[in-house]
Amino acid sequence: MKYDIIVIGSGPGGYIAAVRASQLGKKVAIIEKYATLGGTCLNVGCIPSKALLDSAHHYYEAVHHFAEHGITVEKPTFDFGKMVERKANVVETTTGGIKYLMDKNNIDVFEGLGSFEDATHVKIIKKDGSSEVIEGINIIVATGSKPASLPFINIDKERIITSTEALKLKEVPKHLIVIGGGVIGLELGSVYARLGAEVTVIEYAPKITPTMDGEISKELLRVLKKQGLNFYVNHGVTSVERNGNEIIVKAINKKVEEITFTGDYCLVSVGRKPYTEGLGLEKIGVKVNEKGQVEINSHLQTNVANIFAIGDVVKGAMLAHKAEEEGVVVAEFIAGEKPHIDYNLIPGIVYTWPEVAAVGKTEEELIAEKVDYKAGKFSMRALGRSRASGDIDGFVKVLADKKTDEILGVHMVGARVADLIMEAAVAMEFRASAEDLARICHGHPTYSEAVKEAAKAAWDGKPLNA
Repeated sequence: MKYDIIVIGSGPGGYIAAVRASQLGKKVAIIEKYATLGGTCLNVGCIPSKALLDSAHHYYEAVHHFAEHGITVEKPTFDFGKMVERKANVVETTTGGIKYLMDKNNIDVFEGLGSFEDATHVKIIKKDGSSEVIEGINIIVATGSKPASLPFINIDKERIITSTEALKLKEVPKHLIVIGGGVIGLELGSVYARLGAEVTVIEYAPKITPTMDGEISKELLRVLKKQGLNFYVNHGVTSVERNGNEIIVKAINKKVEEITFTGDYCLVSVGRKPYTEGLGLEKIGVKVNEKGQVEINSHLQTNVANIFAIGDVVKGAMLAHKAEEEGVVVAEFIAGEKPHIDYNLIPGIVYTWPEVAAVGKTEEELIAEKVDYKAGKFSMRALGRSRASGDIDGFVKVLADKKTDEILGVHMVGARVADLIMEAAVAMEFRASAEDLARICHGHPTYSEAVKEAAKAAWDGKPLNA
């Protein structure tokens, strides 16, 4: 069988690339080694984690905040098995939706492990051991990533676990030790903290969410500490051992003192690494860098002209929405169009509560790049909508060029900022100034008013409600 495009991997990047290519008149095949489509994001990442986060959030609100609203209930309890079952149902519905999209767009789906025979032929090895070969004029590698670890840690997938196992535990840990204070560690740590677990986060860097704006990290740390999570930054883990159902983690602090932590589960959340095993890239001469990432040019094209790579398997942030955009770009490029992607405008989001979201440059980046900028900040506490809902933690910060007033970065902590950040992304896509954003009429009372006020603070230093 011969196709215009073969996509290897059905995650957000792969399936979106396949859909867009089909929309543009291409004959498309997609290869997925697992029985369900959707990749890490839909099966063991973005979607199931948000389902558990929402369930845990409802319980936490019932325990800690219902009384403030005049709602009296008996002491709330939860059925963790039911939460996990609901999560599984959400995943099943979502992955089923991907199968529907494949059928709707006449995309042939092959289940099995895809590997290159040569630059235009892919061999598919199926679960029963049989195989077949299909031919593609162009091939897109969208095989994603898998959890990374530290060389001295033995992940047994029972007590010493990755994010995959953390989403399907049979019980709530008594004490969950999280190695890594990035997005995944904080989100999954929040799930179990809300359900009553003691949670300790150990981070090697001087701050949590190390790649985000410093003020944002500081505010998130303050809020999560208030919620009961324990943090040890500037701590380098040196060993993780299991003794029955007890996990012993040792770390060195910045004073070169050894600190010992004991818990019943340890979540290793130190990032993810590109997944290219079994692809046979070396057979066809596709270049891979020292980090295991497939090397690409500005069109996401490898050194073998008809082979492209997108998503977690290439350089850049490992985000589902980044992979989606790259999938669209490649499909359109192959079809002869002239798409573009601005990596500076890909938002980053942390789904704790309050949420965290950012787009554009951080203050640290602007300082390093010697950009003359100005900053405006507005507290969520000053909003009528925040007081009405009780979500008063956080702020919005707008960074703008001091001479031109163009918005260079927007950073938020607060209720629903995961959705709110797109206002900033749209504004920056159209090269808006802080004044532009400040002069747009925002509905009242809304959380979005904090964006308007922060923009005005950046523009003329005079927010109206502070």
